[in-house]
Amino acid sequence: MQLHARAGRAVLVGHDGTAEREVDPRSLALPADLGDALHEWAQVALALVPEDNQPVGGVAGDLVTRRGRQLAGRLATELGMPVSYTDPVSGEVLEVAPAPSPLPDPVEELPEQQAEPAEPTPWGTGLTVTAVTAAVVVVAVTALSSSLAQASPWLAVVANLVVVGGLSPSVWLARAVPTWRWVALGVACGLPIAWVLLLLSLLGPHS
Repeated sequence: MQLHARAGRAVLVGHDGTAEREVDPRSLALPADLGDALHEWAQVALALVPEDNQPVGGVAGDLVTRRGRQLAGRLATELGMPVSYTDPVSGEVLEVAPAPSPLPDPVEELPEQQAEPAEPTPWGTGLTVTAVTAAVVVVAVTALSSSLAQASPWLAVVANLVVVGGLSPSVWLARAVPTWRWVALGVACGLPIAWVLLLLSLLGPHS
């Protein structure tokens, strides 16, 4: 199939098996803007090439040639077959192949992230640390509270409140730290035990 510009019209010339025929590009299943662009190109070519077929060169002629090749390439792509393009300025015949179909972007396969195995919880060691910490807290708080309670029970209460207020922020922050969470648990368990023992010791003499 050949693309020509004749009498201000773009025509496609091909052989249907019995005779050579001319076809208007707009009669084919092509985008409407492509058919209009082909005819506009043919009209400009007619203005540049006189009736004696002596081409007019220069910048205008180069533009018509390049525009014709561009449209021939697009036409070949739409038809899915090579198109012979006859340059109306130089008379040269070129075969324009359809543009290759764009390859899909390769999907980069990301390596599967292997989940790191969770470390086993050291229950034995952790509970041992908790028990030791709780025992230290019980002894320290009981001894301090007993000494202050001899002077005034209210003084012991105030002292315990001060101890709780000072330790609470640290215990709260340490609960999420792998090692210190066992210490925090020991402190949280030791304080109530110390208060119970202190209460029993204060109530004992009066019973």
